[in-house]
Amino acid sequence: MAKFVVAGKANCPYYAKAEHLADYLQANLPNFRVHKITQHPEKWEQWLHNICETNGWEHRQSPIIWRELLDRGGKGQLLGGLNEFLEYAQQYYGTTSMMLSEEMLGVAEENLQTHLEIVKEDEEIKSRIKPMQIWITSASGPICYQLIPLLANGEVFGMTTEISIHLLDTDQFKEVLCGIVLEAEDMAFPLLRSISQHTEIDEAFIEADIVIVLDDVSLNLEVQSRENYIREVSEICQVYAPLIEKNAKSEVRVISSGKTFANLKATLIMTYGPSIKPENIIAIATSWESAAKGMLARKLNMSTTGVKDVIVWGNISGSNYIDLSHGKLHGYDSAIWGPANFQRPLLNMIYDREWIHSEFLSAQSSLSSRVGRCTGILPAHSVATVLQYWYHGSAPEEIISVGILSEGQFCVPEGINFSMPVRFQNGSWEVIKELEIDGTTQEVLGRLAHELIQEKRVALKEIEEIHPY
Repeated sequence: MAKFVVAGKANCPYYAKAEHLADYLQANLPNFRVHKITQHPEKWEQWLHNICETNGWEHRQSPIIWRELLDRGGKGQLLGGLNEFLEYAQQYYGTTSMMLSEEMLGVAEENLQTHLEIVKEDEEIKSRIKPMQIWITSASGPICYQLIPLLANGEVFGMTTEISIHLLDTDQFKEVLCGIVLEAEDMAFPLLRSISQHTEIDEAFIEADIVIVLDDVSLNLEVQSRENYIREVSEICQVYAPLIEKNAKSEVRVISSGKTFANLKATLIMTYGPSIKPENIIAIATSWESAAKGMLARKLNMSTTGVKDVIVWGNISGSNYIDLSHGKLHGYDSAIWGPANFQRPLLNMIYDREWIHSEFLSAQSSLSSRVGRCTGILPAHSVATVLQYWYHGSAPEEIISVGILSEGQFCVPEGINFSMPVRFQNGSWEVIKELEIDGTTQEVLGRLAHELIQEKRVALKEIEEIHPY
């Protein structure tokens, strides 16, 4: 099968004649196929230069015609311009074009007008498709680096939702941000409309649909006190929150992540950004959930995907409680089998209770160490997973742990961001209030709430001392 590409300037009469002959051959020959490429006159020279450089050709005028040896896009054999195409058609097919100069000029004029109309229509369609605007703070870090492909591959927001990603960090990380932008552009994600870097804080969060706060402080209590670190977090949030209020969309969703003060950052953004909807500000606990499920799966010699409903209560990046009392196992290899949805209580399958209290739940457990060492993949996956739940819903019966503003659920004091069990549906989340907890768990929740209340008090006190109202 003969496959030809005919390309030229939209207003070129010679391109019009070549196009006319190619259309005739395709209509009258069963094995002749043509693909036409029309370029705007102002873009023609650069396009021609690029195509010739890519293929190692020498050609300087319109049109340019080549034969594809494979399918369109495969290796091509340059035929030449109009004269070469006329000779080829005469020699191989015994036909030529009898189009007169006046006709050529008329068709060229029509080609240009049609091309301009098509371009205008494409631009109008593209302008109506508003990409989702995603802002990521502290974007020079490894979490952001791992997060970008997860957001851009279509699985989080859907295969029809385009996104624009904005990377925000300080000026000292400008080169790092530039490198990330170039890599993301080179990967040519079909749904990534644009990716940009920002180091000017006044530009932050413009038209944001989603703000992902990754800021961390490097805790070293031998260098300075915890109160000083809380002050740093407070100052950051006091800058971010008003900018989000001012620049972001009214329904903006804010995700607080990172290894330090995740709950506190969410609380302070609510405090200093009172017009941001509280239900649209959450903290991510999924890293702890995932790490706990992985550790349990290895203990039980099963797949991590089969471990469900492990709950993270309290201060995500501080003192938290991993609750296994509601945990379930799917697909566990035991003497009892059932249908696909058959599940077993997790605690019934772990006979080594000493392991739970020593290695798993203790403050110095390997689980704490594992989460603390996570540098990128797990935290990034956690953010992407929660966003996917938020926009598309989680499994109806599955429990997801998220830091949300307490309204007194489970007797947790109001006004703090506290990790508790929720389910996502219809673009929002709801606390699983019907979940029963025992007296011991309730006592633990009281202690965890006290820590978060103290963090909030210190943060607000520090800010008031620096900026009295």
